[in-house]
Amino acid sequence: MFSAFDRPTRMCDGLRRREFLRWGGVGPLGLSLPSLLQAATEPPPVGVVDDPSFGAAKNIIYLWLQGGPPQHETFDPKPNAPSEIRGPFSPIQTNVVGTQFCELLPRTARMADKLAVVRSLSTDNNIHSSSGYHVLTGRKYIGPNARTITPGTDWPYFGSLVKMLKPSEVLPPLSTVWIPEIIRLNENVTPAGQTAGFLGSRWDPDRFLGQPWSEEYHVDGLDLGNVSAERLKRRMSLLKQVESGVGSVDARAQTFDQFQSQAFDLLTSGRVQDAFAIEKEPDALRDTYGRTRWGQCCVLARRLVEAGVRLVHVGWPREPGDSAVDNPLWDTHAQNADRMEDVLCPIFDVGFSALVNDLDQRGLLQETLVVAISEFGRTPKINRNGGRDHWGPVFSFAMAGAGVQSGTVYGASDKNGAYPARDRVTPGDVTATLFHLLGIPHTSKFRDAQGREHHITDGNPIDGILDRGRHPTPSTTTPGGSLVRVPPYNDDLLLRKDFRGNVQLYDVEVGSRPKGWRAAPLATETTPSLGVTLIDWSDERVAALGVGLADTQLLLAQEMRNPRLGTFTFGVHACVRAESEAAYQAFLGQFECRLVLFRYNDSGKNPLRRTDFHSEPFVPPYAVDDVPALTWFELTHHLDSPGPGMNFPVGNGYGIAVVIEPVKGANQRSPLDRDARPTQVCIDQVRLDFTERTINDNVTV
Repeated sequence: MFSAFDRPTRMCDGLRRREFLRWGGVGPLGLSLPSLLQAATEPPPVGVVDDPSFGAAKNIIYLWLQGGPPQHETFDPKPNAPSEIRGPFSPIQTNVVGTQFCELLPRTARMADKLAVVRSLSTDNNIHSSSGYHVLTGRKYIGPNARTITPGTDWPYFGSLVKMLKPSEVLPPLSTVWIPEIIRLNENVTPAGQTAGFLGSRWDPDRFLGQPWSEEYHVDGLDLGNVSAERLKRRMSLLKQVESGVGSVDARAQTFDQFQSQAFDLLTSGRVQDAFAIEKEPDALRDTYGRTRWGQCCVLARRLVEAGVRLVHVGWPREPGDSAVDNPLWDTHAQNADRMEDVLCPIFDVGFSALVNDLDQRGLLQETLVVAISEFGRTPKINRNGGRDHWGPVFSFAMAGAGVQSGTVYGASDKNGAYPARDRVTPGDVTATLFHLLGIPHTSKFRDAQGREHHITDGNPIDGILDRGRHPTPSTTTPGGSLVRVPPYNDDLLLRKDFRGNVQLYDVEVGSRPKGWRAAPLATETTPSLGVTLIDWSDERVAALGVGLADTQLLLAQEMRNPRLGTFTFGVHACVRAESEAAYQAFLGQFECRLVLFRYNDSGKNPLRRTDFHSEPFVPPYAVDDVPALTWFELTHHLDSPGPGMNFPVGNGYGIAVVIEPVKGANQRSPLDRDARPTQVCIDQVRLDFTERTINDNVTV
């Protein structure tokens, strides 16, 4: 099978889009499939295990949450810890008596009776590449550099061993499928642990790189294009003639015809194509998973196991523009609380709960194991950018489905969520559990190409989460939490784009929550038209920035949700409401209006304490005869990383602002006549558009 990792060129070092599309388990016309089909002829190791959980799972959906979710904001909240450890969120009661999750997972809390949660997994390693390698393979990394794939010495990804020892009976060429993209750490690192390693590329997971969330999702190589079935058969016959002239008597070559025939049969039968036909799913069901990148990958994963794929690895897809920032994926070095609240938990909570419930409703959960896991967790202490850093000493993961004791919490971390307090679990124990549940004895051995014998894992199945008929049914209760509190994710960069409904203006000292508009100075009861306020004007609700003294600055600002790297266009729809044309001209002579894109200077997120990325002056028109003359004004600015392999600091977050300030050198004037209507800059709506940056020959990330 073609493997991109056989190439000396690293991922994203000049790799072209066409080469991206070739990174799949099925090459053009399926000519790479025969080698994969040989797995079906090698029986799994024989073992007799007197255990009802052994072999309970026909397949696995392995959800890889790249970057490391914080245990505190997911499955292991610490409400009694100090605030710098606890964070801003509260725990909620799940539907299992005595079990709490973070309030950001209300849907998951409602199905905790289907889950087994482990709170004591440990790698004791804070490095993405080597800790991830440990979890993905079950073995500690031993080698020169875990940031680089070394096929000759890397231990196999556990899914490669599954592919070799327990291939699918229904779709043997698709025993282990990997979607939607390889693991890469920012732009320049493709870490070890995600290939078959020393087993050889024959056992690599079959990667189908693409975008299941796209309306035109297509897997390159899975269709015949303009090649008819008859023409394909002629090509197959020609290939046989060429190979027969080689004269090989190798035993593997003698069985090639059998494997090749199966490969071509799969292409012409349509079974494989249908497994990937996510467009056949009802819109309503796809909506249930969330119309997010990850949510739609989960839909596709369910289709694949339903079609007979043994193991589906679902990576967490990158968001537009999140490469080379200091909080990509789940790697929340900055703005942990904001990323969890605005993006990560809404996506995960909706997609994960939908997947488990969908499998259950279809009767598939009793034969499918769902695993949600990552390379490590996050530090107990929140850093100065509001983030949590890498933490391998203890973290959590969840399982659901076949062979798992539902409603279980196994192991515990200490009072700060820093170290295991009891029942420490290793990655080897996790892989041993997965093999056990698939019916592969964890004591099994295999031989590599040099004939050396290896144990498939050095761990043991986690007895406390296996359904061996010994545990009582968990007691359930009414779950807490609010679905309104954590709505499904949307990619709007601003929470509020206008001033309708129950929109409020908050003082700049309020901080990040509640999210929304910040203003300074706010209008008061004694000066209701001076400062910033909300008014009803010509059937519209608008923000009015009323000027008084020439030395007064006014500000209307809002924090940006999920700031990334790329091009931002910030626009406002504004005009000036004044007593007269003369008052309007006086305003223009003494004040300047500016659009600002900025970064907050500290975790207090006061927009008065900021560093401006870019500022653009604008001149709003006069509303003649008090008729709104609202006009759009825009600022455009591009943010990029300092260089290859370097992160751009999101820091404490970005914001947008409208600033009205005195013109330097303008004559001072006395306060306006309190009986006259003050001059006000009125804004009825704003917009913020984002275009992700592109890297490496227009390959979008």
